[in-house]
Amino acid sequence: MADLKEIFECTRCGYCCQGETTVSLDEKDQKRMVKALGLFEAEVREKYWRVTGTVVQMKVVDGHCIFYDEGCTVHLGRPWRCAEWPLHPSILTDSYNFETIRESCPGMNPEISYETFCRILREIMEKQDKVQC
Repeated sequence: MADLKEIFECTRCGYCCQGETTVSLDEKDQKRMVKALGLFEAEVREKYWRVTGTVVQMKVVDGHCIFYDEGCTVHLGRPWRCAEWPLHPSILTDSYNFETIRESCPGMNPEISYETFCRILREIMEKQDKVQC
């Protein structure tokens, strides 16, 4: 049976938290984050989110996500896109994505081939689909 740790184990290095934008938060992300922070939604919205029309994102401070401080300070309430990174399905269709992500993410197993990585990730994704059904 495939094990996530064979291909990836997050080191919480924060590389993926850097940049001038962050991921968008869907309704479930927003509720999970509010619960994890233990604050009222209005307070979280004011203090931590950038809202543009219907798009809600985490604010950026000094070139990184507002929740990054030598690790994710809202790890249990992080958005699903953050939780899945770098294991995005697009990596399965483009070996260039795999190589680029592996070069920038220390959590990726540097010893594993692209083919083995894809096989294990597919097994993990199929198992998750069965659990969600």
